[in-house]
Amino acid sequence: MKENFDKCLEMLLHHEGGYVNHPSDPGGMTNLGVTKRVYDEWIGRESTEQEMRDLTPEDVAPIYRKNYWSRLRLDDVGSGIDWALMDFCVNSGPSRPAKALQRAVGAVADGAVGPKTLQLVAEKDPEFVIDYIYTVRQAFYESLRTFDTFGRGWTRRNKETLEQALSMVE
Repeated sequence: MKENFDKCLEMLLHHEGGYVNHPSDPGGMTNLGVTKRVYDEWIGRESTEQEMRDLTPEDVAPIYRKNYWSRLRLDDVGSGIDWALMDFCVNSGPSRPAKALQRAVGAVADGAVGPKTLQLVAEKDPEFVIDYIYTVRQAFYESLRTFDTFGRGWTRRNKETLEQALSMVE
């Protein structure tokens, strides 16, 4: 839903926290959930470590809106589904969550959320869709070679996102 972006961003930034550069994380330098690669692409040049450390919510909000929220048409999927998808996008990129949504509603899983997908979303029980996204996301996490290192945190986050998303359903 259109009015949910700010609320979802706030919850997302709570999950993401501040600057990290864990040696086992393939994302490398990350702040507020935005990797150096994504930020460099956004600004059109190589950023410095200090620039990455200094990112603010105001710096990253437009990245989240364009790269995830708008790309998956989250204004149009319904309250709760928007949050489940946005948080999943940040951990895996937009294609995997888009395809999970499409499979949940019986659309062609091509990763492009369009009018046909949105129509099918509108016809499906939102709690089913949210639970399906949760299940696909957990399976994705468990398939990663870094699950032993990060799995407990990912699982906790996924469960929290599930609970939050279900509480948002109208």
